[in-house]
Amino acid sequence: MPEGVAADVIVGMSKHYSLRPPRFRLQFKSSEKATVHGGQLAVAAVMERFGLKRRVKRCAALDPRKDKHKGYDPEVYISGIVHALTNGGCTVTEVERLNEDEALKAFLGVKRFPDESSVGEWLRNAGEDGAEAIRRIGREFVEWALTQAEGSRYRHRGQVECFFDDTQIEVSGHRFEGAQINYEGNLALSWQTLWVGPFLVDGVLGETGDVSSELEGLLSANGHLWKASEGYLYADSGSSSGRYLKAIQKRFDQWSVSYNKWKEPLERQAEGFPAGYWSAAVERRGRKGETLHEQYAWLRHQPEGMTEAVQYAVARYRSEGEFLWRYSFIATSARSEGPQAVFERHRLKGDFERRFSELLSDLDLHHPPCASLAANRVYYALATLAYNILQALKLIWMPPDEQSLRVRTLIHRLLLIPVEIKRHARHVMACFYLPEHAVSWWRQFMALILPRCQLAWSG
Repeated sequence: MPEGVAADVIVGMSKHYSLRPPRFRLQFKSSEKATVHGGQLAVAAVMERFGLKRRVKRCAALDPRKDKHKGYDPEVYISGIVHALTNGGCTVTEVERLNEDEALKAFLGVKRFPDESSVGEWLRNAGEDGAEAIRRIGREFVEWALTQAEGSRYRHRGQVECFFDDTQIEVSGHRFEGAQINYEGNLALSWQTLWVGPFLVDGVLGETGDVSSELEGLLSANGHLWKASEGYLYADSGSSSGRYLKAIQKRFDQWSVSYNKWKEPLERQAEGFPAGYWSAAVERRGRKGETLHEQYAWLRHQPEGMTEAVQYAVARYRSEGEFLWRYSFIATSARSEGPQAVFERHRLKGDFERRFSELLSDLDLHHPPCASLAANRVYYALATLAYNILQALKLIWMPPDEQSLRVRTLIHRLLLIPVEIKRHARHVMACFYLPEHAVSWWRQFMALILPRCQLAWSG
């Protein structure tokens, strides 16, 4: 036996594994009793536990019908869009396609979902008031979910981490109301968002321009979700002007904001610091994999719009062979920690940026569905709710080792589950076909969240 090679490795390597597809016969049958989207019952259960139907019925703006005895109730539109999005659907057409799944409709309690034109008409008729109503319900959902979850799962250093950011939703054609040419020369809509913990708590879809114009309003509307002393806000350089730093200081005791728009005065000040003022050099990897030598210091500067100086953490860095230093700045409230710690903490905002990218990709929100800006605002508010429902499922009920799952993986593992529907005189039996390791979790989850359903423990 070669030195250092374990016996069990030798035994394992001695076996031969090959791909040998078996011969089999195929049989295809149509069925209205089976669905592969059985996990949608979990989504429906979360919405029921939260009381979504009751909250929707209280909002007159979400039911623009003149005759309330005809057509679809607003909760049918809302649940249809949420289920379509969490099924992996990316357009309003996917709502109509839910009608092809009789078993899914059976255990969701829906006789029929609206077609594409009806969904579009409802989005337009709900309009701005409807969008505000959905945003309010979305905030209520996040508040509810945070109270249900263990604080240790979403707090960092005992703090609720928050993140404000803007992304550009690029569109093609000139039929999108509110779309403008952005800084990259593309036609786009702006989506300014506020994240609290793992949730996208609120957002405003609108015209491009000032990428932080909604910051103050979003912080004001959602400030009850964190206490000033228990929240930490990350933001990018678009929020680094004096006006926005004031708004941030008002709502947070601790925060850090990238500062790379008006760097010249800060660079001149940093270039004048003596060598002994800087910290000892540390090595880190640059974006291209190069080794950088970096040093840190404090700096004070009064940006336009502020009545007093703001503290900045400054880093200077260069690679081997470079003669001139390059500089980075972060406006911060930090006092007790050193400037290097500020940079290390601020880099954690990359986790939020990754989540934002996953949201846009996994729910395919790069394509607004309507020409009307108000209709698109309703749709994106519902997409936010759908995303938060999946995050709540994970944060509150799933085990710790699955907290890092992205939305796409969550849909594949949790929602794509075969279910067979068996109708009885007084009830419907939903038979889930699960891997053995998943049976226990589903039994505990459904017993806890939907106690009105009786569980068949045998079979």
